[in-house]
Amino acid sequence: MPRVGRSIAEIDALAPDGCVLALAPLFEGAPRFLSRLCAARPFADADDLFDSARRIAHAMPTDEQVELIDAHPRLGAPARSISAASFVEQGYDRSVAEGAAAEGTAMAESARLTAELERLNTAYEVRFGFRYCVFVAGRSRAAFLPEFEAALSADPADERVRALDAVVDIAADRWRAQTVT
Repeated sequence: MPRVGRSIAEIDALAPDGCVLALAPLFEGAPRFLSRLCAARPFADADDLFDSARRIAHAMPTDEQVELIDAHPRLGAPARSISAASFVEQGYDRSVAEGAAAEGTAMAESARLTAELERLNTAYEVRFGFRYCVFVAGRSRAAFLPEFEAALSADPADERVRALDAVVDIAADRWRAQTVT
């Protein structure tokens, strides 16, 4: 997983482009959002960084919100197409380890889950115009399928807010997992 590897003080001291580059792995890119976030410095601490991120994400124009959400890969996207952080968060590292022992039923279940994620991703994107983004937090694919299915009937504005919160929650979790304080 790419490491931010910097303290809040170091993030605050970076030039704007350096700040964007340093924080990009937390948010899967999203350059317009990252420029806004870096312009909001200095941050008192990590909580202030992520409180600012949430406030900025919610206040941005809709097209920038969608850019931020869509910076994250689809759930179940091919492992070779996602960032190292998403690879771990979506459980591909566990799947590879378990895959050597998987046969028959386990492989069929994996194919079923992949097909179901493809169906849900497509339906969601058609309905809302952006990707489904959720803080997976180590859950298996099967564990978050019911909430993914339920999201299809959510109010579009509420769903965009939920997805933006998920983006910030993911970034905060990545920060806690990999940076100095």
